[in-house]
Amino acid sequence: MAIGVELPALGESVVEGTVARWLVKEGERVERDQPLVEVTTDKVDAEIPAPAAGVIQKILVAEGETVPVGTELARIDPGPAASALAPAAAALAQPSRATASAPAPAAAAPAGGAPRVTPVARRMAEEARVDLTAVEGSGPSGRVTKRDVQQRGATPPPAAPAAAASHPPRAARTDPGARDAGAGRPAFLTYQLQPGDNVIPMTPLRKLVAEHMVLSKRVSPHVGTVAEIDLSGVVRVRDANKREFQAAHGFSLTFLPFIVHATVRALREFPRLNASVVEDAIVEKKDVHVGIAVETEKGLVVPVVRHADRLSLAGLAEAVEDLSLRARSKRLSADELKGGTFTLSNPGRHGNLYGFAIINQPQVGILRMGEVVKRPVVRSIEGDDAIVIRPIMHLALSYDHRAVDGAPANGFLHRVRELLESAEFDL
Repeated sequence: MAIGVELPALGESVVEGTVARWLVKEGERVERDQPLVEVTTDKVDAEIPAPAAGVIQKILVAEGETVPVGTELARIDPGPAASALAPAAAALAQPSRATASAPAPAAAAPAGGAPRVTPVARRMAEEARVDLTAVEGSGPSGRVTKRDVQQRGATPPPAAPAAAASHPPRAARTDPGARDAGAGRPAFLTYQLQPGDNVIPMTPLRKLVAEHMVLSKRVSPHVGTVAEIDLSGVVRVRDANKREFQAAHGFSLTFLPFIVHATVRALREFPRLNASVVEDAIVEKKDVHVGIAVETEKGLVVPVVRHADRLSLAGLAEAVEDLSLRARSKRLSADELKGGTFTLSNPGRHGNLYGFAIINQPQVGILRMGEVVKRPVVRSIEGDDAIVIRPIMHLALSYDHRAVDGAPANGFLHRVRELLESAEFDL
């Protein structure tokens, strides 16, 4: 019996992937765990291994084709008779349905002077209405990459004919086959295009993020609370150790590991924030796996630090640095994007005062960092009140009111504040 090779889930918010390159051919003998095909998504690139040894009986999805998670990509015949299949015979076989309907692989030499384009770039160009013949490729041998298409941007909407200038502009409409077609919408939800408007179609990643965020707001009743944190103690610890840390680890010690360290310690004391709602039950997780939201040129990804509560501050710093670098270079594995139990969002130096992030489903809480700013605050010094300057950060917690009430939510955030202001950190 043939064994199917399916497209696995390559991240919690990844629902489809594009076959970039087949590493084997029909009729070829493969071993268990041998890489069969390269698949690319908007978050990670991955090689799909063979689930068993055998002969590639059929390739069902062509290079350049985008399919949903769970789609059968190929079939492997593990039986002894399978070895009788000759590669030459496979080459003469009729193409599969996927091959027949899909465009020719971008790796093949294009005919008729057509530009060389990667599969993902071709799909993006079609969605964004970009003329590939006008895009200069920056890839090997002048190949057009996804970044080239992004930089080129969308083709502006055609200007209205002069004879129709006296008529009011028409309402913007989506493709009739799209999920969110304008038919049946109230008039106030349909924007009318105006002269000079720049129409920017959503990228596949932007669509996924949008769907996930709308789902989260619909499913979880969001409540927010904010704490003002005096980071004087953290600054002293950081300043006293940053040179030695840089020399030992090869990267700078930032505020982020301190926030993560305090967060995971507080999660141990308030397990209701380290939970999920499953049907009519609340599941408090045994392990603490913290997702760190990272902004990349392709959009937001959330790699996960496993067992974050078992790591020292230096260990957390190394884990966060490694995941951030590999996220920005698109070298994360699928497993590193799954299984988070709580998320921390760090907008960076320009994070503004504070903001409430949307919960990353199926979690019940997310903590967003504000920027560190020196502010005048009142402190008691030798029994007298005094106005002093302190480095202040605001931490904003968004939580799911189905699972978390105000008391544990505020208790958790207050504990994070206590841990940061006491600054009892051991590098």
